[in-house]
Amino acid sequence: MTTSTSLAGLAARLTETAYVNAPFKLADGTQLDAHFDEYRLAADPTLLRDVAAAMTTLVPDNAQVLAGIELGGVPLVVALSAATGLPAVFLRRQPKGYGSHRQIEGAAIDGRRTVLVDDVVRSGGQLLNMARILRISGAPVADALCVLERPLGGRMLLADQRVTLHSLLTEADLPSPRNGDAA
Repeated sequence: MTTSTSLAGLAARLTETAYVNAPFKLADGTQLDAHFDEYRLAADPTLLRDVAAAMTTLVPDNAQVLAGIELGGVPLVVALSAATGLPAVFLRRQPKGYGSHRQIEGAAIDGRRTVLVDDVVRSGGQLLNMARILRISGAPVADALCVLERPLGGRMLLADQRVTLHSLLTEADLPSPRNGDAA
């Protein structure tokens, strides 16, 4: 990584671009005063490219497929796929209600070591659900990647199910004073 894309510099750019000081309600009903907006990251092509480049170091050597979770993980997995040359799949939370009726779209996964990719990991529940779906579909899953990890138990929950979390940044890596409430 060059000086312009150092991890500290990347954290500062992510904070500047994607950190929003506005109320945000999590799926569990928790209200935050501020949050990390993955759509602002995805909308900035230079930042998205640089984040994907930094995340290439997190991809296990034996990875065969990258799997992005809708919606925040999809632009990340596309950028990471382009940066690594690994094929990608896209995971819906629920199977599509029309057309293909699929929950998993993209490259073949059966028997291929698949790595989950998402934007922010909090409790780990979403990643764990997606790991189960991939495993049921025949893809071995032992690793998950994220841009930002919040210390809300996700790493331990995933480890209990034999999934290792690799995070580019943790909440503590974000420049102050914004590191207390980012989603």
